Amino acid sequence: MDSRRSPAGRHMLVAGEKPKDKKYTFNRLKDYFKGEKANLILVFVLVLVSGILGIFIPFLIGKAVDTIYPGVRNVEFQKLKIITTILLTIYILDNLFKLFQEYLVVGISQRIVFNIRKDLFNKFQTLPIIFFDTSSHGELMSRITNDIDNISTTISQSTVQLMSSIVNIIGSLTMMLYLSIPMTIASMITIPLVYLLTKTITKKTRVLFKEQQRSLGKLNSQIEETIGGISVVKAFGKEEKVVEEFIAENNLLRDVGYRAQIWSGFLMPIMNVINNLAFGVIAVFGGVLAVKGKISVGVISSFIFYSKQFTRPLMEIAATFNTLQSGIAGAERVIEILDEEEERKDLDNAIEVENIKGEVEFKNVNFEYKDGEPVLKNISLKIEPGTNIALVGPTGAGKTTIVNLLTGFYEVEIGEILIDGINIKDYKKDYLRNIFGMVLQDTYLFSGTIRENIKYGKLDATDEEIIRAAKMSKAEDFINKLPDGYNTILTEGGTNLSQGERQLLAISRAILVDPSILILDEATSSVDTRTEFKIQEAMVKLMENRTTFIIAHRLSTIRDADIIMVVDKGEIIEAGNHKELINNKGHYYELYRSQFLNMGEAI
Repeated sequence: MDSRRSPAGRHMLVAGEKPKDKKYTFNRLKDYFKGEKANLILVFVLVLVSGILGIFIPFLIGKAVDTIYPGVRNVEFQKLKIITTILLTIYILDNLFKLFQEYLVVGISQRIVFNIRKDLFNKFQTLPIIFFDTSSHGELMSRITNDIDNISTTISQSTVQLMSSIVNIIGSLTMMLYLSIPMTIASMITIPLVYLLTKTITKKTRVLFKEQQRSLGKLNSQIEETIGGISVVKAFGKEEKVVEEFIAENNLLRDVGYRAQIWSGFLMPIMNVINNLAFGVIAVFGGVLAVKGKISVGVISSFIFYSKQFTRPLMEIAATFNTLQSGIAGAERVIEILDEEEERKDLDNAIEVENIKGEVEFKNVNFEYKDGEPVLKNISLKIEPGTNIALVGPTGAGKTTIVNLLTGFYEVEIGEILIDGINIKDYKKDYLRNIFGMVLQDTYLFSGTIRENIKYGKLDATDEEIIRAAKMSKAEDFINKLPDGYNTILTEGGTNLSQGERQLLAISRAILVDPSILILDEATSSVDTRTEFKIQEAMVKLMENRTTFIIAHRLSTIRDADIIMVVDKGEIIEAGNHKELINNKGHYYELYRSQFLNMGEAI
């Protein structure tokens, strides 16, 4: 598939693949941190002050130890009291600063994530329909929820951690060098081990966390698909099958999550072993120096604390890298969407035209989803204003693609489409969409009242206009039977109505818009024959003096169309009215004959 049309565009990663450009990811995230610059500086100042206070703690502990000489009578109690008071004050101030740091960082992370989630949702509104046609909805939901939550966790847990770790490492190393250069060199023996361990484990966890997020997205997609089609699952008795599929996908997520957490969990225990090894080296080497009278016992005590204060940030940074891997994995998946190619922007001189007549012309239009696999081949047609055009043909022939190109949902790459002699690319996009009224086969209603759903395409519509549209579509017959009438609350998708009732509301919505060009994609496919007959009466009035495209498999609904075009394998192979096509005894004749001959209906 062409990268422009792939579900995640040119930055899509394959499961288990290493991030291709972490630097690019960090640069993109950096834009979100710019608005928090002042707060981040304040956090760093607090971390710096807290770190400096913490650096003096081991030094003072060493001094306190040195106040105690051999023999209880030689303890310098006054000096010990002063040092203890200073230590207590430092501990209190240090914890207060840390509390304020956490408060600031939580606010920073939530505001950043709020902006990322807002930008991602706004991005969804600018992406072309073809992106959603080729993407898993559950996967997209996973990106705007789970992946962004991972970013939030990473920011809140890692920002202060990284800052304080750097301050503690520099400060501790400085004090260690001040107290004893030989002891400092001895304690550095474990640093290469820490580096090798961190590099080895994070290399593995980076891949596993990426795979875990992708597996979670697939599981979400499967759940969303199963819940959305639960009636079909139950109708065909496939409950056990979908449970098996869920268990299989859940097992994959469990296994990769298990491996990610196991590898991540290796880090801290091994780091503790290395840390204890460092303590052993300090104790032995320090004891030797103390016996020789080169350092005091207090210095050894300080060194043990400083060694811990030096190695602990290294351990925390190593652990933070694991959190970062999960956050980076989520960030990359979000940025993949943010970098997707958007719908065509309006031209600088884009226009609006009053009183659209409805003349439509296709000039040598070709279209393909995949390179080398054309969906439409050299489509050329000209429709006069007020003409009713029916598009018929087998599933996948290209009928809906013709309509999606006309409305601008898909971009014309080869050829031209004109409305009233003007290329559709020259119209303002919002204005172009308002030219059309659409009733699709897959009706979608939003959570809200029936009134709100009907007026969705015309928010300033009056109650009189809404009622008139409902009457024309014959929807008012069932609306008035509901306890709350037009104020009846619909669930998401309108699932508390029948499919036919939902279709009638969609037709009402299109009537209310009063479009210049009407598109009916199997508009009556979900209603019974009696209701269909009533709708057809309303449609006759609606289609008067209005260019109408009708996509239908039920050929009885399009017999009166001015022009019937038979589409097959991306080409218009026949065109004419019903009588002409029947007399030609071509493809349309065979389609019609196959539908109605057994019913005894005259051809």
